[in-house]
Amino acid sequence: MMSRKYFGTDGIRGKVGESAINPEFVTKLGWAAGKVLAGRGTNKVLIGKDTRISGYMLESALEAGLSAAGINIGLLGPMPTPAIAYLTKTFRSEAGIVISASHNPYYDNGIKFFSADGFKLDDDIELAIEAQLEKPMVCVASDKLGKATRISDAAGRYIEFCKGTFPSELSLTGMKIVVDCAHGATYHIAPNVLRELGAEVVEIGTTPNGLNINDDVGATSMQAVTERVLAEKADLGFALDGDGDRIMMVDHKGNVVDGDEIVYIIARDALKSGRLNGGGVVGTLMSNLGLEVALSRLSIPFARSKVGDRYVMELLHDKGWHIGGESSGHVLNLNVASTGDGIVSGLQVLTSMLRAGMSLYELRRGMEKFPQTLINVRYTQTSISPIDHADVQSSVKAAEQDMGDEGRILLRKSGTEPLIRVMVEATRDEVASKWAEHIADSVRKVTGR
Repeated sequence: MMSRKYFGTDGIRGKVGESAINPEFVTKLGWAAGKVLAGRGTNKVLIGKDTRISGYMLESALEAGLSAAGINIGLLGPMPTPAIAYLTKTFRSEAGIVISASHNPYYDNGIKFFSADGFKLDDDIELAIEAQLEKPMVCVASDKLGKATRISDAAGRYIEFCKGTFPSELSLTGMKIVVDCAHGATYHIAPNVLRELGAEVVEIGTTPNGLNINDDVGATSMQAVTERVLAEKADLGFALDGDGDRIMMVDHKGNVVDGDEIVYIIARDALKSGRLNGGGVVGTLMSNLGLEVALSRLSIPFARSKVGDRYVMELLHDKGWHIGGESSGHVLNLNVASTGDGIVSGLQVLTSMLRAGMSLYELRRGMEKFPQTLINVRYTQTSISPIDHADVQSSVKAAEQDMGDEGRILLRKSGTEPLIRVMVEATRDEVASKWAEHIADSVRKVTGR
């Protein structure tokens, strides 16, 4: 199997104007994808994007490349990543292309693909696209060029899909919900979904200008939504990320409810309602040990994958299970959506609250999280990974000897940014913090940060 040159764990991503995220490369990427996908069915590909200013440029580049390969294009405009997965399937398109860098700052962007069935592309197709990129770009004859059309009702279609995942016998009437859309792709979707289901909605992060996506708002910056929930005396808060595939929540007391707790709430409700069907839950190496313990008390099997929703998905498929996720808020419930969907996951939690007659604060107390400290250290790419440096490994061994069986350590490279993620989990918060800082300092010293 050939090695990957461009595709990472979540498509192709980088700083705009550098690496692969530039008009020249993206045009050829569109052409290469079109050549690989041509003739497989409808000969049509959908393109959606988040709200970054660079999305206009990259959308045009992809459109040109796909057209040159003879592929017709449906332009969705700003739409959440899970919406593009859903619409790709419903329009029976060859593929869906998402222009987004998810939770990253505005100056980053990326390209990722969904297959005709709404799932991420198989490895063999990504590798075929990489192989095609090495060939000279040749345009089809003028009468074979692809045409582009704008799909004007995309938002309405997806809003109806989201509402359809919420039980018809239930209503959000009487609930006050703060929704933080991170100035991203859900700005015109999430508030409308909740309002149409009966909730009183307070919006933040719904005025994108191309430069403010994920800027002190959204799932990676919880202070804004937490403060607003308390100020409004709301029942809870949603915080979505820039492309809407992850969610974090806040209960009415201002406590953040992360992806591990959301997975627990959804799994427990599925067990009680008979929808788990003997299945289990997939987390990752980063999932809090408290999730594993809480699920064990319910006799729900639990398995860990590598970090990344792609790997969670693979393990779910292998085991025939349908619920999984990451502490960062990527939550998969394959019974209702083919990919991580922040809005749909939030609706699943609201369903559990209404069925149980409990607040989010009460529901989350069923899982007791172990103290966990995560520190991100930025680094410059070198031939030797900072993780493998002798001084870093010495710090890890010292921590392991001190904590024994009452803690665990995970060091890994981010799949989307030049970061080393240092995670320490222990029975006491001060122990986790102490050793996480110690190991992070070692990483900083060897990287010159």
